[in-house]
Amino acid sequence: MKNKLQLILKYLRQGTLQKMWRQTLWIYQYGRRYWKSMILYTLLGITGSCVSLVSSLISKDLVDIITGHQTGKLLSTFAAMIGFSIANILVSQASGYASTFISLKVDSEIKNDIFAKILITDWESLTDYHTGDLVTRWSSDASNISSGILNWIPNLIIYTFRFISALAVVLYYDPTFALFALLGIPFSALMSRPLLRRMRNNNEKSAAMNAKMYGFNQEAFSNIQTIKAFDLIQFYTEKLKSLQTEYIGMRLEFQRMSILTSVLMSIVGFIVSYSCYGWGIYRVWSNVISYGTMTMFLSLSGTLTSSVNSLASLVPSAISLTISAGRLMDIVEMPQEDYSQDDAVNTFEKKYRSEGFGLSMEHLNYTYRSGTHVFADASLEAYPHEIVALVGPSGEGKTTMLRLILSLLYAQSGTFHICAGQNHEKQVPMSPSTRKLFSYVPQGNTMFSGTIAENMRNVKPDATDEEIVEALKLACAWDFVEQLPDGIQSVVKERGGGFSEGQAQRLSIARALLRKSPILLLDEATSALDVATERKVLRNIMQDTYPRTCIVTTHRPTVLNICTRVYAIRDKKCEVLDEVEIEKMMREF
Repeated sequence: MKNKLQLILKYLRQGTLQKMWRQTLWIYQYGRRYWKSMILYTLLGITGSCVSLVSSLISKDLVDIITGHQTGKLLSTFAAMIGFSIANILVSQASGYASTFISLKVDSEIKNDIFAKILITDWESLTDYHTGDLVTRWSSDASNISSGILNWIPNLIIYTFRFISALAVVLYYDPTFALFALLGIPFSALMSRPLLRRMRNNNEKSAAMNAKMYGFNQEAFSNIQTIKAFDLIQFYTEKLKSLQTEYIGMRLEFQRMSILTSVLMSIVGFIVSYSCYGWGIYRVWSNVISYGTMTMFLSLSGTLTSSVNSLASLVPSAISLTISAGRLMDIVEMPQEDYSQDDAVNTFEKKYRSEGFGLSMEHLNYTYRSGTHVFADASLEAYPHEIVALVGPSGEGKTTMLRLILSLLYAQSGTFHICAGQNHEKQVPMSPSTRKLFSYVPQGNTMFSGTIAENMRNVKPDATDEEIVEALKLACAWDFVEQLPDGIQSVVKERGGGFSEGQAQRLSIARALLRKSPILLLDEATSALDVATERKVLRNIMQDTYPRTCIVTTHRPTVLNICTRVYAIRDKKCEVLDEVEIEKMMREF
């Protein structure tokens, strides 16, 4: 008793119990949504237990009739036994089907909810996690939660009912038999203490290792081209072997503990079973009970033992649930983006869309959470029918500025808003809600697997084929798409496979133009194009009658003379370059 109190105090000091309670409450917020499903599952389980119990009683009567210990109708009793056996099968199958149906439904709904929460989580916070880890948490941990919600409480009720009902029947017929049937309970209680101590730690290690393995595989398969190009096949093969060795060692350690537990529990099970057999034979030999009663006792002793073991198995299940909840809480309880301005932005857009939208950022100060100071008193503005360029060496903050414009990052100070045309009196503050006013083409290949048309319609589902072709022409992509056998129905492989980097960039620009957003952001989006094509794309954007504001980041000054304004990021500020500086940059490039 003293040792148990010390263990509880230790958990309290470590905050483990408080953490598990908090995680349990988090699971409850989902569980209460599905109380009807839980009641249905519980009722089916209890019905199955009742049918099984009645079958045991009928089999007792049947054995007694056959052995002559009581009179009765053999055929009717035999028919009843068959009937209840069939009923048991039907209830079991119905319960299994209902459980599968409800589990799939709950799993889908919970995953959908968590997926949506992850998508609106603060972007900078999410970058602390590997994408493989995020997928593992969303997939495996969410499935564990959905399964646990449906099963844990109902199974607790079902197993408890099964245990109490079987014990009641045993006590009714022969109380002494119950003592032998329950021999294993003290041992199970004794085993629970060391098992609980290691169970949570093992589950946490397993979850972390699975995420690590998934992350490695996902990253490796996504970068096969790079691995081949650098001749890193042997390196990655050895790295995988190292991870597999670590994983195998962890799994074997868990297996050894499981084997030891299983062996000890099996030995106890044998002791209980043979004790029951011996005591049953003695009671029959003493004419205290009949053969049928002994048969029933042996059957119910198995039910009692399995019920106790099933109840004990709920403990590791609960620990696994709280660990999964904790891993998901780490993600969904991070700061979330504020979309409270959606209605205001929608109203603003409808009222002033025909004028186009500009943006203004003044006295901007931003430092990453890592401590990297990027901007100090930086200012920038851009308006409809303008192409505004951001230039500067890599790592100076061009991409960071676009992320600030998109409210993926939040400046520590400064003022920033979207305005109608160039009228700053008609404005709305920049926020996640204003992203609907932007189209963004980031660095790298951003095409998805599917057809060209499907990629285009990702941003505008109701786009006609004519609108898609027009956007492709503006982006100088129609000249090669038109030559493809299937045209806009041609397949794009994962990460833009099947197209050159320049072609993929033009397709990405076409997709952004198709959306007809008032403000277009191009982050090194023309870096893979030749100078002539790059200039043509930008001119097409400017000659388009749509009142679009365009901001481009580039390290190539060859197109700067067609830009309305050029900002150079220097000393953490945005400085407007004059024509002399622009010409000098173009000559020196």
